[in-house]
Amino acid sequence: MSENRIAVISVIAEDRTKGADINRILSGYGEYIVGRMGVPYREKDVFVICVIADAPAEIINTLTGKIGMLPGVTAKTLMSKK
Repeated sequence: MSENRIAVISVIAEDRTKGADINRILSGYGEYIVGRMGVPYREKDVFVICVIADAPAEIINTLTGKIGMLPGVTAKTLMSKK
């Protein structure tokens, strides 16, 4: 595995029923998660989640990919260069 990187994973769930699926995936990577914040945006009927992770790039990419494959969910990542 490569060295750890700091990442911010941004998630927008347009299908709010996917919250349990997102939490299940995040729990599986709990050892890498530094913190997370979820905000329901009721006016737009979406849920926005911000996750901070400290993990190898491969792990971060896999986590983002699993979340982003859920129907009605979009996930993007910003990683540190170090």
